Amino acid sequence: MKTRRGIQSIEVGGQLLRVLVTCGKPMALRDVAKQADMTTAKAHPYMVSFCNLGLVKQDPDNGLYELGPFALQLGLVCLQRLDAVQEARPELKELAAKTGQSIAIAIWGNMGPTIVAMEESSYPIHVNLRVGAVMSLMDTATGRVFGAFLPPKMTEKLANEENKRLSPEDATKRGNVMKEFEESLNDIRAHMLAQAVGYPVPGINALSAPIFNHDGNVVLALTAMGPAGAFDASLDGDIANRLRQAAQNVSERLGYGVGEQALS
Repeated sequence: MKTRRGIQSIEVGGQLLRVLVTCGKPMALRDVAKQADMTTAKAHPYMVSFCNLGLVKQDPDNGLYELGPFALQLGLVCLQRLDAVQEARPELKELAAKTGQSIAIAIWGNMGPTIVAMEESSYPIHVNLRVGAVMSLMDTATGRVFGAFLPPKMTEKLANEENKRLSPEDATKRGNVMKEFEESLNDIRAHMLAQAVGYPVPGINALSAPIFNHDGNVVLALTAMGPAGAFDASLDGDIANRLRQAAQNVSERLGYGVGEQALS
C-alpha cells in the first residue's frame, strides 16, 4: 500500500505523547525527551502546545508532565466505541488462513461460554459447533479460559452444576474433579493458553487464549480447533504461538496493558 504523506512535526510530537502513555506517570521534561530520543530544547515547544490543547498538563509545584483532561476525553470516547468482537474479527480470519484450522470467538454469556463468531477451516471437523453454541466451562479449552480469568464468583455456580451432572451420586469423585479443574486453571494462567487434546470430542484438539480489555478483564476467548492428525496442540507449537499473538493483538487494541510497558 502506498505510504500517505503526513505532517512530520505532528508525528515527532506524538512520540512525546507516546512516552507519557507508556510510562503512565508524571515525568520530568528531560526524561520525556530522552525516551522520545530528542533534546529537551526540541521537546519543550511541543509540550507547551500540548498543554495549551489540554493533551498534557504540568504540575505547577514540581514541573512534572502527565496526560491532560483532553487526552482523557479522547481515551474515553475511544473506549466507548470499541466493540471487542469487531476488533477480534480481523484476527479471526487471518488466524484461520495462516493455521488452516477452525477459529472461534466466545464471550461469557448468560448460559456460560458462548460462540459469537466463527471461521471454518478446510479440514472437516465432525463437531456440531456453530454461532450461539454454549460450551462446557470445565470440559472445553474455551470454557477453561473463562474459568481461569473470570472472578470465581462468576463461574462457581456453573462449575458446580456441571460437576454434579458428571458425578451426581459420587461426592468424592466430584471433589477430585473440582480439584483437578482448579489445578488446570493455574496452568492456563501460567501459559496464557488452555489446551484440550482429544477431549471432550475424541479426535479433536483445541487451544484457546484469553483476550482482555482496558480494565484487565477477560472479555473474549479466541479458540483454534481441528482434527488431531492435523492440529499441533502443544503449548509452544506454531498454532499456540500464533493464537497467543493474535489474542495479544486484540487485547492491545482494546487498551489492555497501556501504561504498563516501559519503552525499550
